[in-house]
Amino acid sequence: MTEMQKSGWALLPLGLFILLFLGTGIYLQSIGVEYAFYQLPAPVAIIPALLLALYLNGVLLPNRPNLDDSLSVLIKGMGNNNVITMCLIYLLAGAFASVAKEAGGVSAVVNLGIGVIPSAYLVAGLFVISAIIATAMGTSMGTIGAVAPIAFGVIEVTQIDPAVMAGAIVGGAMFGDNLSFISDTTIASTKTQGAELKDKFKENLIFSVPAAIFVLAIYIFLGGEPIEAIQTSEQTSALLALPYFFIIVLAVLGLNVFLVLLLGILLSALSGAFVGTYEIGSLGQDIYAGFANMQEIFLLSLLIGGLSELMKHQGGLEFLVSKINKILSKASNSALYFKNQVAIASLGLVTNSAIANNTVAIIVSGDSAKKLATQGEISPKRSASLLDIFSCITQGLVPYGAQALLAAASFGISPLDVITHVWYCVILFFVSVIVMFARKS
Repeated sequence: MTEMQKSGWALLPLGLFILLFLGTGIYLQSIGVEYAFYQLPAPVAIIPALLLALYLNGVLLPNRPNLDDSLSVLIKGMGNNNVITMCLIYLLAGAFASVAKEAGGVSAVVNLGIGVIPSAYLVAGLFVISAIIATAMGTSMGTIGAVAPIAFGVIEVTQIDPAVMAGAIVGGAMFGDNLSFISDTTIASTKTQGAELKDKFKENLIFSVPAAIFVLAIYIFLGGEPIEAIQTSEQTSALLALPYFFIIVLAVLGLNVFLVLLLGILLSALSGAFVGTYEIGSLGQDIYAGFANMQEIFLLSLLIGGLSELMKHQGGLEFLVSKINKILSKASNSALYFKNQVAIASLGLVTNSAIANNTVAIIVSGDSAKKLATQGEISPKRSASLLDIFSCITQGLVPYGAQALLAAASFGISPLDVITHVWYCVILFFVSVIVMFARKS
């Protein structure tokens, strides 16, 4: 067995994980199970892949390591500095999102937005509101869950097409999720690529803002009929929205992300207690609830870290990158820079198409993308941005993704109707390709 064959076999565990995750989703969807692609939790689907990787470690390597040695490699990967840092940030981000929501921050942002949007531009306005909330909360799903009920009430008193409204909300949620400092996709992409949060944020703006402007023009053109002012179900102080804007500003200024999130949790609790009706006594429970919300991605990050280390130890990642290098072998150094960007973008797009989870796609393809970035002399902020952007583009456009399914359920329409109107993701794709080839990072 040649070294190249050994390396190729080392990728089998990753293929098994994707096959189990995707295959289960396809089967369950075929028999009509709701949220079919989320019935088998990813941390469970990866267990057979880990067992296979441990077995291969004792078969492929020349020194035939025993199980204890193979487990040491697995644990080394799980304990990687970037993996542990990523997991800690997930916990704090979950705690902030939970406390800020319970303190009334989401309702405050929605009420503030609805109060200033001209009634003829409700679709465009709700796109902006979704973008703001997702940027602040770091979750597209949480944003859709918060905004969709209000948007559904809007379409009941207007002639706005529910599919258009759903597409605008999903697009806005993906926009914010892509930019947010506390989004799990941002955390995963920056940590796997070795980029700074603020640098990746600025890089993403170059791609995302032009796409958002085009989308706003589309939604303004689609418009809506003038109606009486929309009344939201809750009346809350605009001051409750301050913690969201507070963490965005501090993060842009480059303050340590751990400190930013801790200050955000504290400010959310205090503003909710003094301005709203939040009970400080429930702070501990709300923080823990936020931790619990991050349980799946926390566990998956640890296990993916271990799986990646085993594949790297067996030469799997080197095999993958060498194949890409072979395709690009005739390219000049300048062409290699751009082609490797395309390769990184393709990793995020293809992996997310298979897994229907943008964070998982980034974690799975992160090491390979890092190697491609190093070889093509692509900056960490650009490779992190590309991974995040193209996984988010795909996530917003797959009808079996959680975002499309949730929006479809909220508006009583088909997921296919939703994705045909997610203009943001479509335009972001074309803008991103143009920027890749027109501007070096």
